Amino acid sequence: MEKGARLYLVRHGQVEGYERVPIYGHTDVLLTEMGILQSEKIAERLRFTKIQAVYSSDLMRGVMGARIIGRHHNVPHHVFAELREIHFGDWEGLGLQDVRLRFPEEIRRRMTDPVNFRSPGEGETIAELSQRVMSCFQDILCRQEGREFLIVGHAAVNRVILCNALGLDLAHMFRLHQNYGCLNVIDYLEDSTVVRLING
Repeated sequence: MEKGARLYLVRHGQVEGYERVPIYGHTDVLLTEMGILQSEKIAERLRFTKIQAVYSSDLMRGVMGARIIGRHHNVPHHVFAELREIHFGDWEGLGLQDVRLRFPEEIRRRMTDPVNFRSPGEGETIAELSQRVMSCFQDILCRQEGREFLIVGHAAVNRVILCNALGLDLAHMFRLHQNYGCLNVIDYLEDSTVVRLING
């Protein structure tokens, strides 16, 4: 890894209200006891890695996860609003079933053009999310050349980073599942990018 960088990309653990399949986006919620346990298991799994920096969004589910996972590494924890989950507008805080019942036409449009669809109430498109996240991520990657680093992200944020690493069109991002508390590993080498683990 002399000239490259290794990213440990984690999705935050289970969140309060998870049983409703909530659409939280920018809504700030805490981890459940299970979410904390999931973070602790990732912390133990990464205990002997050489993580030299930790990043997360400013949402508490990301901050909590980053603090737990980074506890074995005496390194800075950087918080960036640019790493937040996608903003869902009027759908924020609703359960998935509620959205399907109340917004059937919007759901159809989202399925037709997922990258450019904007949820009601000035939600964010996936294209806008990608621009926001990848701009921030490229800055992070430049700073972490030759190092191992951790990002505790969100489902859509992680998918954007994975699509970029795999050379996939964003229209295919939902083919990449991200469980609560999952781990992805990506090596950024001098002349290539290698995805070593997805949703582990």
